[in-house]
Order: sequence, then C-alpha cells, then structure tokens
Amino acid sequence: MKLNSPLQVYKFLPQINCAECGDATCMAFAAHLIDRSKKLEDCPPILKDEYKKKYLELQTLLAPEIREIIIGKGERARKIGGDDVLYRHQLTFFDPTAFAYDVWDTMPENELVERVNKISNFRKFYVGKFLTVDMVAVRCVSGDAAKFAGAVKKVSEITKLPLILCSLDPAVLKSGLEVVKDKNPLIYAATEKNWGEVSELALNYKVPVVLFSQDLDKLKSLALTFREMGIKDLVLDPGTYPQGKQLKETFEKFIKLRRAGIKEAQKDIAYPIMAVPLNAWAVYKDAVTASYWETVLASVFTVRYGDIMILHSLEPYAMLPEVHLRDTIYTDPRTPVKVAPGVNEVGTPTKDSPVIVTTNFALTYYTVESDLSSNKINCYLAAVDTDGIGVEASVAGGQLTAAKIKDNFQKAGFDFKEKTSHNTIVLPGLAARLQGDVEDATGLRVMIGPPDSGRIPGWMEKNWPPKPK
Repeated sequence: MKLNSPLQVYKFLPQINCAECGDATCMAFAAHLIDRSKKLEDCPPILKDEYKKKYLELQTLLAPEIREIIIGKGERARKIGGDDVLYRHQLTFFDPTAFAYDVWDTMPENELVERVNKISNFRKFYVGKFLTVDMVAVRCVSGDAAKFAGAVKKVSEITKLPLILCSLDPAVLKSGLEVVKDKNPLIYAATEKNWGEVSELALNYKVPVVLFSQDLDKLKSLALTFREMGIKDLVLDPGTYPQGKQLKETFEKFIKLRRAGIKEAQKDIAYPIMAVPLNAWAVYKDAVTASYWETVLASVFTVRYGDIMILHSLEPYAMLPEVHLRDTIYTDPRTPVKVAPGVNEVGTPTKDSPVIVTTNFALTYYTVESDLSSNKINCYLAAVDTDGIGVEASVAGGQLTAAKIKDNFQKAGFDFKEKTSHNTIVLPGLAARLQGDVEDATGLRVMIGPPDSGRIPGWMEKNWPPKPK
C-alpha cells in the first residue's frame, strides 16, 4: 500500500524528534518524505540496525506508483517515471518528460556531428533557468550492425547526453551496446518476435529496455515476462499514431496504462510510457506540416502521460512549444516559482541610477528585468521576498510590507549612501499605498513608478532623475 499522508509515514519513523534531519519533528520530516523534498536517508537514526526493519518497509511503501528508472550516467543522466498521481493538482508530477531527438546511421558524418551538437547545445532561458533537451536517439536505418555501431561511437564521442539505441534487430542493438555499454543507454525495442534475444541483451548489459506492442494485453505479458527474468527497468510503448481514429486509440491506451499503474495498482504494468511523435514524419511529407503535427503529439502526450519521447524536428517553432509546455506541466503547483531575494544589477548602474523594487515571484521579476534590460535602463532591481507572490496580491495579503523592503536591502548589504547619490527607491504603482510606510521605515525618498513595467521607459523620461525637494 502506497503511503500518502505524513501520519502514515510517521508511524514508521523513530519518533524521537532529534532534528538531525533538519526538521524540528519527525512529523515535519514525514511531510517532506511525502512530497519528496527530502530522502529517507536524511534521517540518520533510521539507518541504524535497530530501525532496519522499519527502514526497509518504509523504503518500499514510499516507492513511486510508477517505477522510476534512470537512463544514462553522470550529471546528464535522466530519471523518468516516478509518478504517484493521475492529475497534477493532486500533488505534482515529479520527473519531467524526457525529450530525445533522433539521428540516424546513414547520415554523412559532418551532418551527424552538426545535428548532435545542435541537440546537445539547445538552451532557452525562461523564468530564471535554461530549458534544455535530454537525449539523443540513434536510429538504425542502414540495417548494417557495423555502420550502426560507428554512428553510436561518433555520437557518444560528441555528447554526454544519454542515448537511445533504436533497432528491432538484436544483432544491431548488440553492436551499439558494445560501444556504449558503460553509459547505460536505453534500448528500443523488444517485441513479440525478438523479445528473447533482446531480454538477453538487457540482462547481459544491465540496461533499461523499451517493450513495444500495440496490444495492451500482449504489452502486459511482455512486461510480466521481463520482470520474472529479473529485468525491472522497463519502458512501455503502445504505439503512437499521428492522425484519425488511431490517434484517439493511442491517447486512450496511454490513459489506460497510467490508470492501471496508479489507480488500479497493477504493478505488472506500472512503468514509464514512451511516445514517438516522430511518427508524424511517416504520414506528412511536407516538413512544416510534419513538424507541426509532431509538436501537437508531443504536447498531447506531455500532458497525458508520456514519460519519454522520440522527436525529430529541431526547428525553433517545434522545440520551443515543446520545452515551454513541459516546463509548465512539471512546475510544482503547490509552490510559486521564485527567485532569490536580494538586490541585483541590471546593466551597469552608477550612483545616479534608479533603485527599483519588485517581488521575488519569478514571472514578475523576469518581466521587469526584461523590460529594463531591453530598454537599456541601467539600475538596481530589488527582489523582495514575498514567498513568490506578485506585487498586487502580496500588498493585499501582507507579504510585501515596508519592513520586508527595509529588511531586503539590509540583508543584501545595500548601502544607499555609498551606492546612490539620490537616496531614493522606486515602488511599483500597484504598491503605491506603501509609500508612507516605506518612507517611515527606511528614511528614504520613495517614488511611485507605473503599475506596468512596460511603461517604465516613459516614466523615466518624465520623472528621472528625481527633482530636488
């Protein structure tokens, strides 16, 4: 039985409130175990022999409903699966969908190198972090084991990203595994026809493997067979069809698999699911149309319930929607996205530059920062800790106060006399009601800026530098 409340977890803990885990009580630590913000190993007492039985029981009872597997090794290794809920608002989705973009063994070497570098180096800055992609899928098109091994070797020399080795021919898969057997690649795929030979590869090389069947009963049978053989790191591919009735059936299969794993606790089929939006290219010959439908499929199965995908298009109009939607779906709905509080420089501020205040809600902060930097406004930008709440809501709720604004500058070590010639701060227009309180608390001159940071350039022209009192 999966544990889903702190009280259930607490019964298995030492219950001595030693605080060695960093929490004041075992109950608080239990809550962190439920939301996975801490690990069981963070509790030193439970690792002692006297609690070993409880530790082993709790380890099993806290395991995710969907098996979590690791592909690759090192800092770029990726976890997939690991979900406990069907709907994001129930808790959160934990391991973001892994995006693998393909290369193939008949590519000229210079094109192969260029494409792999493009995949590896893709980065999009968004709300304080870089969005990237995760893997390279090497497809065997030639049918030649030696040629495939050469392509795998070249790719592994270029990138540290995890690899997916794609072929239905066990001999081809083996040739690729020999090259990267120490890098824990994912092999694709075992089917009703080749499962015996592919299972031997998975056992011998100790790598995760994809099971493919369009029939869910046969897919379950494959999973049960592999599990009985001791192969537990499995990924399920029920087939991805890009249009019409078959697309509807694909969508239904994904839902059935995930419901079986979580709602019905069918452990025999509780594994990560693979989608292959790349299949759109087999149907649509026009590159733009194929790329469009590939992105549609990627979006659909990011939401429901694709844990890993193989894609093709590297065009920005395809990749950007894919990574942005994934970031949205896998943002924890319980926690606002925040930036570190403090005072940051935008451009190259001088003593005559303004000091502008905002909150540490990431979307607010980076919107303001972008409006300032794009208009080449050199200034200091203060992010006040409001628990990740925006300006208007934090003023109304009491998270943005004069005391917090004062405290923010003090903790940042920001000396107005040393840093500025004007002893002035600029509050956002939506925080105008705090003007008097901030002046009293800080002793500074307070100006009220526009309610929308996009209007700051016009406001600056009329109001900056501040006129002498």
